[in-house]
Amino acid sequence: MNIEVLKSKIHRATITEANLNYIGSITIDESLMDSANLVENERVHIFNITNGERLHTYVIKGERDSGIVSLNGAAARKAQVGDLIIIVSYASMDFEEAKHFVPSIIFPDQHNKMN
Repeated sequence: MNIEVLKSKIHRATITEANLNYIGSITIDESLMDSANLVENERVHIFNITNGERLHTYVIKGERDSGIVSLNGAAARKAQVGDLIIIVSYASMDFEEAKHFVPSIIFPDQHNKMN
Protein backbone atom coordinates (compact mmCIF):
# COMPACT_ATOMS: atom_id res chain seq x y z
CA MET A 1 0.00 0.00 0.00
CA ASN A 2 1.26 3.50 -0.88
CA ILE A 3 0.33 6.63 1.04
CA GLU A 4 0.90 10.36 0.46
CA VAL A 5 3.31 12.00 2.90
CA LEU A 6 4.85 15.44 3.27
CA LYS A 7 8.03 15.59 1.16
CA SER A 8 9.04 19.26 1.22
CA LYS A 9 7.97 22.41 3.05
CA ILE A 10 9.04 26.04 2.85
CA HIS A 11 7.50 27.60 5.96
CA ARG A 12 6.68 31.33 5.95
CA ALA A 13 8.18 32.47 2.65
CA THR A 14 7.39 36.05 1.68
CA ILE A 15 5.72 36.84 -1.65
CA THR A 16 8.03 39.16 -3.60
CA GLU A 17 6.00 39.38 -6.82
CA ALA A 18 2.49 38.68 -8.11
CA ASN A 19 2.69 38.57 -11.91
CA LEU A 20 -0.80 38.29 -13.41
CA ASN A 21 0.47 38.43 -17.00
CA TYR A 22 2.66 35.33 -16.73
CA ILE A 23 1.59 31.90 -18.02
CA GLY A 24 1.21 30.41 -14.54
CA SER A 25 2.97 28.72 -11.64
CA ILE A 26 5.12 29.87 -8.73
CA THR A 27 8.69 31.04 -9.24
CA ILE A 28 10.97 30.10 -6.34
CA ASP A 29 14.61 31.07 -5.74
CA GLU A 30 16.72 28.07 -6.80
CA SER A 31 18.56 28.13 -3.45
CA LEU A 32 15.26 27.69 -1.60
CA MET A 33 14.27 24.92 -4.00
CA ASP A 34 17.53 23.07 -3.30
CA SER A 35 17.20 23.52 0.45
CA ALA A 36 13.62 22.22 0.42
CA ASN A 37 14.34 19.38 -2.02
CA LEU A 38 11.99 20.74 -4.71
CA VAL A 39 12.50 20.34 -8.44
CA GLU A 40 11.33 22.44 -11.37
CA ASN A 41 7.81 21.53 -12.56
CA GLU A 42 6.99 19.74 -9.29
CA ARG A 43 3.40 20.16 -8.11
CA VAL A 44 3.13 22.23 -4.93
CA HIS A 45 0.36 23.42 -2.66
CA ILE A 46 0.40 27.03 -1.52
CA PHE A 47 -1.19 28.09 1.77
CA ASN A 48 -1.42 31.86 2.20
CA ILE A 49 -0.99 32.62 5.91
CA THR A 50 -1.95 36.26 5.41
CA ASN A 51 -5.35 35.81 3.74
CA GLY A 52 -6.21 32.10 4.04
CA GLU A 53 -6.14 31.34 0.29
CA ARG A 54 -5.10 27.84 -0.78
CA LEU A 55 -4.10 26.69 -4.26
CA HIS A 56 -1.87 24.28 -6.10
CA THR A 57 0.42 24.89 -9.05
CA TYR A 58 3.90 23.90 -10.25
CA VAL A 59 7.38 25.26 -9.56
CA ILE A 60 9.50 27.36 -11.92
CA LYS A 61 13.14 27.84 -10.98
CA GLY A 62 13.97 31.42 -10.03
CA GLU A 63 17.36 33.09 -10.02
CA ARG A 64 19.64 31.59 -7.36
CA ASP A 65 20.00 33.73 -4.21
CA SER A 66 17.53 36.31 -5.53
CA GLY A 67 14.94 35.67 -2.80
CA ILE A 68 12.20 35.55 -5.43
CA VAL A 69 8.89 33.91 -4.56
CA SER A 70 6.42 34.97 -7.24
CA LEU A 71 2.88 33.77 -7.83
CA ASN A 72 2.19 33.93 -11.55
CA GLY A 73 -0.85 33.93 -13.80
CA ALA A 74 -4.27 33.48 -12.21
CA ALA A 75 -2.60 32.53 -8.90
CA ALA A 76 -1.32 36.11 -8.67
CA ARG A 77 -4.85 37.11 -7.62
CA LYS A 78 -4.49 34.91 -4.53
CA ALA A 79 -1.67 36.92 -2.88
CA GLN A 80 -0.08 40.32 -2.60
CA VAL A 81 3.56 41.27 -2.28
CA GLY A 82 4.50 40.86 1.37
CA ASP A 83 2.05 38.02 2.11
CA LEU A 84 3.46 35.09 4.05
CA ILE A 85 2.92 31.65 2.53
CA ILE A 86 3.68 28.00 3.14
CA ILE A 87 4.77 25.91 0.13
CA VAL A 88 4.44 22.12 0.42
CA SER A 89 4.80 19.08 -1.78
CA TYR A 90 3.91 15.46 -1.11
CA ALA A 91 5.31 12.11 -2.23
CA SER A 92 3.69 8.73 -2.66
CA MET A 93 5.56 5.92 -0.97
CA ASP A 94 5.20 2.53 0.58
CA PHE A 95 3.57 2.58 4.02
CA GLU A 96 6.61 1.04 5.74
CA GLU A 97 9.02 3.42 3.98
CA ALA A 98 6.84 6.37 5.03
CA LYS A 99 7.28 5.45 8.71
CA HIS A 100 10.99 6.35 8.46
CA PHE A 101 10.90 9.11 5.84
CA VAL A 102 12.07 12.55 6.97
CA PRO A 103 10.70 15.49 4.94
CA SER A 104 12.79 18.54 4.02
CA ILE A 105 11.41 21.49 6.00
CA ILE A 106 13.02 24.92 5.81
CA PHE A 107 12.38 28.25 7.51
CA PRO A 108 13.64 31.18 5.38
CA ASP A 109 14.01 34.65 6.88
CA GLN A 110 11.85 37.65 5.88
CA HIS A 111 13.99 38.09 2.74
CA ASN A 112 13.57 34.43 1.68
CA LYS A 113 17.16 33.65 2.60
CA MET A 114 18.52 30.74 4.59
CA ASN A 115 20.67 31.76 7.57
